[in-house]
Amino acid sequence: MANPNIVAVATIEGGSLGWNLTDSLANLVTVSADYILKLNRIVATNVDATTAMDLDVAVTLDGTNATTMTGVTVTGGDTTMYLASTISVPADASLVVSDTPIYLRAGDILKAKGSTTAKIDLFISFEVLID
Repeated sequence: MANPNIVAVATIEGGSLGWNLTDSLANLVTVSADYILKLNRIVATNVDATTAMDLDVAVTLDGTNATTMTGVTVTGGDTTMYLASTISVPADASLVVSDTPIYLRAGDILKAKGSTTAKIDLFISFEVLID
């Protein structure tokens, strides 16, 4: 099942993950079949003491998801969308990229990169909903 019913899931597991980003857009999380990943908060921290760094955060959606939801018709949806694009994170500062829930379905991928390798830490809190 590509889209579990979030009211009748078998298990909800919460957690947090973090990455020290590279300077190329990398896959961070790929959602497996029968799961939904609810991103609760995404925070980026610039660990450089003197220089602002840029941040990109993107989601690539599995193209089959657009056609598997009851009552929703999607026309011409893009598969990769940016939640943040070349957003400047000040030196020694944190930036909340999102504090509003975002649901990723089976096959969807969370991606991110910094402008310089090892200067941006990305931290997410999440819930995994298991069918």
